Amino acid sequence: MLKKIIPIVILLLALAFSACEKDDICVEGDTPQLVIRFYDAVNTTEFKAVPSIRVVGVGKDVTVNTITDRGTLDSIAIPLNPGETISEFLFIIDSADDEDGFEAGNIDGINFNYEVEEEFIGRACGFIGNYNNLNATLSPDADNWIQNIEITKALVKTEDTLSAHVKIFH
Repeated sequence: MLKKIIPIVILLLALAFSACEKDDICVEGDTPQLVIRFYDAVNTTEFKAVPSIRVVGVGKDVTVNTITDRGTLDSIAIPLNPGETISEFLFIIDSADDEDGFEAGNIDGINFNYEVEEEFIGRACGFIGNYNNLNATLSPDADNWIQNIEITKALVKTEDTLSAHVKIFH
């Protein structure tokens, strides 16, 4: 009985290893994040870090986990929702909790609208989403810390932090 099982096991192992192809391991293929750089509103060529920045998705009860929460940053990368055509975020400057545990920083809302373009990477990776025709809308309020938003790349296909998709002036 054992003599009959050993050849079958060897045959199955040989078939399993011969079926693997190079593209069965996904080494590339992540949906890109939106890269945002912050600039001085007066001297528009100078980077200007945002003190204690916090970014929260609208309707989410947690902060965006791709950046240091309440860090002082002049560049961030945030995920857009590939299942939707709009992603809404709250950008908070000088984020801190008040004595009751509520947010005390200045909050500005930005809506990012886009078209999702699926790109097939391979069998192992499947599809990724790229974002085209990106535009942004700042929700106006009495105390906007964001002065202007400029889309520098309407196609979000890569996430190079040196080459932002969006410039925010404050």
